[in-house]
Amino acid sequence: MEAKFKRLKIACYTTNITMSVVGNLSPILFLTFHSLYGISYSLLGLLVLINFCTQLGIDLVFSFFSHKFNIPKTVKLTPVIAVVGLLVYAILPMLFPSYSYLGIVIGTVIFSAASGLAEVLISPVIAAIPAKDPDREMSKLHSIYAWGVVGVVVVSTVYLLLVDNTYWYFLALFFALIPLLSALLFAGSEIPKMDTPEKTTGALHLLKNKGIWLSVFAIFLGGAAECTMAQWASGYLEQSLGIPKVYGDLFGVAMFAMMLGLGRSLYAKIGKNVERVLLLGGIGAAICYGLAAVTPFPILGLAACGFAGFCTSMLWPGNLVVASNRFPTGGVFIYALMAAGGDLGASVVPQAVGIITDLTVSHPEAAAFAESLSLTPDQLGMKLGMLVGMLFPLIGIPVYAAILKGKKKYQQQ
Repeated sequence: MEAKFKRLKIACYTTNITMSVVGNLSPILFLTFHSLYGISYSLLGLLVLINFCTQLGIDLVFSFFSHKFNIPKTVKLTPVIAVVGLLVYAILPMLFPSYSYLGIVIGTVIFSAASGLAEVLISPVIAAIPAKDPDREMSKLHSIYAWGVVGVVVVSTVYLLLVDNTYWYFLALFFALIPLLSALLFAGSEIPKMDTPEKTTGALHLLKNKGIWLSVFAIFLGGAAECTMAQWASGYLEQSLGIPKVYGDLFGVAMFAMMLGLGRSLYAKIGKNVERVLLLGGIGAAICYGLAAVTPFPILGLAACGFAGFCTSMLWPGNLVVASNRFPTGGVFIYALMAAGGDLGASVVPQAVGIITDLTVSHPEAAAFAESLSLTPDQLGMKLGMLVGMLFPLIGIPVYAAILKGKKKYQQQ
């Protein structure tokens, strides 16, 4: 049975690597776009928000109207949309440099739609494939995403160091080969049947279950804990601890992603009792955020940022596992709703941390208070941002404890 679905599994894995590209390519190219096209930092930051909002829109559509879609055909179309998005992203700014930002935005919307579809559909595809330990298979799928981030950061950093940034578009064209491979693999694969509510009222009926909302809130907190550190680690290490940007990217973003991948890979190999893992991950993540915020030692801050990746590694896939196990009749609807919750945490909270950091830096009394602590206003703002980020895994601790406590109840049903 496993041999029958081997091609399909590889297609799912490469699609998750495409999600790594979609989520991390633009931030890596921010300085390139700023220097080549004069695009402001505000507009560049908007690309990340466009990415998450597009994904969130896809999540919400599938949360209530998944029964309207031909799921197997949509799965196979997903990497094709990603290829088109990356081609538009690379080619339009090259052909029309005066409208470079518009071309980048159009490409971002297209490949973000593909990423949203992948987020909703690839996990239930893996869950539908017969396996001895489905929980570990889910963790393995999500570990591929984390290792994909490491690859994207390393390949992009090395390319931009060796090649004139005028030719950045070759990087995007190279990464388009990954979803192209996925499309070819899906084309010859059989997609297993996945359940969806038969009509919108079926989805609304499931929403009356309080346990579903607890799971959505749990993955919201997990997405916030994971993505806030992922997006702010580089800036925090540079501004607050004085670590040069290139090292902040490699040892901040890449190390965080490596630890994220390590945690998910370990669970895929030896993991069990995912509810307990969620609780321990929330506790560990809160400690890492707190340590990163208060330590004056760069090495300790670097270690805290990296180990936060390990602690948050299962807060997204683990909550997916819990929700799919407890609400098996929900099918694609459950995965879409959970993806919406995770994306909301991953987009809103890092943005809020940035706003709070900016407000702290610009506050008239911040300079005096920072000086009393032997800090600059920027350092104070970054540290306060980390403390705000700590609130979400901290709130997650009682939520994950409640999920662990409710485990026996669902086992008895």
